[in-house]
Amino acid sequence: MRQKSGTPSEQLSVIGRRKFINTAALAGLTVGVAACNDKSAGPAAAPAASTAARVANAGSEVGKYEVAPGQLDDYYSFSSGGHSGDVRIYGLPSGRLFKSIPVFNMDCLVGWGITNESKKIIGTKPDGSPKYRTGDTHHVHPSYKDGTYDGKYIFVNDKIHGRIARIRMDTMETDKITELPLVQGFHGIFPDKRDPVDAAINHTTRVFCGGEFSIPLVNDGKNMEATKDYRSVFSCVDAESMEVRWQVVIDGNCDLVASSYDGKLACSNQYNTENGARYEDMMSAEMDSCIFFNVARIEAAVKAGKFKTYGSSKVPVVDGSKAGNADPKTALTCYVPVSKNPHGVNASPDGKYYACSGKLSPTATLIEHALVLKWFDGELKDAREAVVAEPEIGLGPLHTAFDGRGNAYTTLFLDSQIVKWNVEAAIKSYKGDKTAKPVVDRIDVMYQPGHGFTSMGETKNADGKYFLSDNKFSKDRFLPVGPLHPETAQLIDISGDKMKLVADHSVYSEPHDSIIIPRNLIRTRQVYDINEFPNAVKDAKECRVERKGKKVTVYLTSQAPTFGLREWTVKRGDEVTIILTNLDKVEDLTHGFAIPKYDINFIVNPQETKSVTFIADKPGVYWCYCTNFCHALHLEMRSRMLVEA
Repeated sequence: MRQKSGTPSEQLSVIGRRKFINTAALAGLTVGVAACNDKSAGPAAAPAASTAARVANAGSEVGKYEVAPGQLDDYYSFSSGGHSGDVRIYGLPSGRLFKSIPVFNMDCLVGWGITNESKKIIGTKPDGSPKYRTGDTHHVHPSYKDGTYDGKYIFVNDKIHGRIARIRMDTMETDKITELPLVQGFHGIFPDKRDPVDAAINHTTRVFCGGEFSIPLVNDGKNMEATKDYRSVFSCVDAESMEVRWQVVIDGNCDLVASSYDGKLACSNQYNTENGARYEDMMSAEMDSCIFFNVARIEAAVKAGKFKTYGSSKVPVVDGSKAGNADPKTALTCYVPVSKNPHGVNASPDGKYYACSGKLSPTATLIEHALVLKWFDGELKDAREAVVAEPEIGLGPLHTAFDGRGNAYTTLFLDSQIVKWNVEAAIKSYKGDKTAKPVVDRIDVMYQPGHGFTSMGETKNADGKYFLSDNKFSKDRFLPVGPLHPETAQLIDISGDKMKLVADHSVYSEPHDSIIIPRNLIRTRQVYDINEFPNAVKDAKECRVERKGKKVTVYLTSQAPTFGLREWTVKRGDEVTIILTNLDKVEDLTHGFAIPKYDINFIVNPQETKSVTFIADKPGVYWCYCTNFCHALHLEMRSRMLVEA
């Protein structure tokens, strides 16, 4: 871990930079913070030197967090890549990047967006090209069984195009993508943890998706200035079929999503409950909401035919507005007032509470699950009665994570800190106990933390070992690489009473969410089963070229260091499909396949089959070669495609 160095004036310059960052960020949010009833802004950020002191004190222990050559990490960290459109796999505590999983992005390393199989998953235009070439992954969440991760799937959203993707955890590859109707700005996502109706089903069957941007529900270019009629929708997707089950029209925008451990409720924190179309209008209300969805009631309403459809979509849509759900005993939704412009909602490992952070208020709001259920039963006069704590924790609170020992950890964007607060102490303080002190520790991070996560913190088995702070700025932390800086993922040991910063990991822009899972919960496959691929070429003797008019199919194998055909001939203008099977059975023996000037490049893993289709529009000799080093004769692993004029 690097310690502060240089002259006193240089060190003061670093402190000054940090103060400038906070001042500039705060100035941009003056309107919102000023509207918080003139509440105290909370404790001021500690000077940067305090972090240097903490690091110096921890210096003798930093070595124990290193992973020696040949040793394995204790945890996997699955992280969204942001507007790169991918999902990344890191090891912790080392911070080593193991893999980038292409999801919504094009990837010429593996051929994602190039092979026929990947295009089918991504979706294509009539001409066969991918429907979208961009993506914006934000939140990654695995599937559950009995309140913890089952190692089956990871789900991730695409904010820009309103899509949800599913990744198989045995192969760490995307296998399904669904585009949600009526949605723009799809931000939050969370799987259910058990069935809301059938108590015997204790695993993920649904994935909940929060629509962020309000738009006309029939978005056809008419009445575009009638912003008061814009609406957002909340969606439920079937975890197996990946079809959209139902949607709910709501007041305000959804941000992030959480689900209850008993399966009964899903929820989303909401900013812009004003339904404003302009920035200043989105901060005028004194409070916003956390909206709760009664899943069983919604599905009963859909079954009873109490829904509408909009435009060309056939998905049933129910009314989740406040006006349409005034009677709690029949309501589908419950709007719980929370701190101003919240960002993030997280369920505690014991299933009792949901934490929302104010962002434009220096507070976090704690909502009790049992009290929300009481509201739906008509036993509370006001939904606000479900709030059991609202501790003042600092400037710019965003995401909250839990350690399983009764403590919460919230990122403070403006203070550039992580604050540790005790849930029970916060409840006592809210009830009027002046001796209760919710905040128990703080630690500076560098700089402006957005998202934060604890190891297994979103399961009933939160282990309280690590907190990972994904920071949006990394000034002075790494070697300069031009105007686009890397971001920092700072690893914090939370196993003791005091948080300890133990590692800085650089990450390529721009991660949003991470999930930290012990390695023993992940079971991956190292070699495919060739029988899973209907078009597999199972023997090199089966390599051949078949022609049907202008359509040519080349059946090909790879087995280090050769392809199954030395050459093949097609004619200019032919539609050529190459089907390639890797016959090698050795773990880690992957082959690549590239055709110069034809924009073809993909890989096949051991016993895997992939295919590509293209028009042979350029006559001549083209050497097809292996792009993935596989053998001492790797450079000689080639075949010729001869295109006749």
